[in-house]
Amino acid sequence: MIVTPLMIIFLIIVFILVWFFIKSIDDQRKWLNIIITIVLTPVVYFYIFYPLLNIFSSYHHQKYFNATQWLEKPNLRYEMSNYIIDEKLFIGKTKEEIESKLGKSEWFGWDDTLKANSKQIWNYNLGFKPGAFNNNQECLELIFKENRVIGCKQYQLEKTYD
Repeated sequence: MIVTPLMIIFLIIVFILVWFFIKSIDDQRKWLNIIITIVLTPVVYFYIFYPLLNIFSSYHHQKYFNATQWLEKPNLRYEMSNYIIDEKLFIGKTKEEIESKLGKSEWFGWDDTLKANSKQIWNYNLGFKPGAFNNNQECLELIFKENRVIGCKQYQLEKTYD
């Protein structure tokens, strides 16, 4: 387990909340309240607070781009998406280079000027980010001009279940 400043802050907050709760039950024996609070804080943090935080936050692990992982685990591509976009990893690359790294385009994007799907806009499914009530599929879009990537963005498609 990695101890981070945010974890320490959350532990302090949980400690204070548990201490107030224990204090509200028995205000007479302060030494006993502190001992119970010290024992209960890790339990409350790791079995109540931390799981709820993971369920309701949209945080997810970030990874460097790896072409093998991209092709083998398509439902975890969202972990690489920020790196691809932030580092402008594919800007200036040709369609052949993109196809060798990401595979064939899963679908072509809509071009309003053509009023049709364009072979110059490639889309890839990134999967679903973990989190409660998340029904949005993450997608990566690469825009080509003269056979080279000129833009890369991430967007969400709302999934509806019939």
